[in-house]
Amino acid sequence: MSNLHFTTKHANAATVQRNWYVVDGTNQTVGRMCAKIAAVLRGKNKAYYTPHVDCGDYVIVTNCDKIVFTGNKLEQKVYDTFSGYPGGRKEESAKSLLKRRPEVIIERAVKGMLPKNRLGRKMVKKLFVYVGTEHPHGAQQPKDLKF
Repeated sequence: MSNLHFTTKHANAATVQRNWYVVDGTNQTVGRMCAKIAAVLRGKNKAYYTPHVDCGDYVIVTNCDKIVFTGNKLEQKVYDTFSGYPGGRKEESAKSLLKRRPEVIIERAVKGMLPKNRLGRKMVKKLFVYVGTEHPHGAQQPKDLKF
């Protein structure tokens, strides 16, 4: 018997390599696209994924106003907000929210798929969502993320 000891390598802040990716939201289904974005933000696409470390990449989403919902979700899905005051609950359909603030749909969907703790709050800050094709992150030389 040999004394070979294999240890698992855990990622930490010093060893994590962060990349930038850009996703085109044109004709993408909201849930499927956001699930894949959440996996990249967590770092699950990397061999050294560590659950307790933020080892994910940065993701830029363009054309968020051209996303699609399946079925009747565009008319039936309702987004709630609550101010904390009596009578402070507001409802808005997906159709009107897509018209008014389309970036909120993707941000809320991805945030709901990340951990609900300080690590998840750190991960969601690496998501940038824009209406249209232009974004101010050209200096980071983002690569296309294909699904």
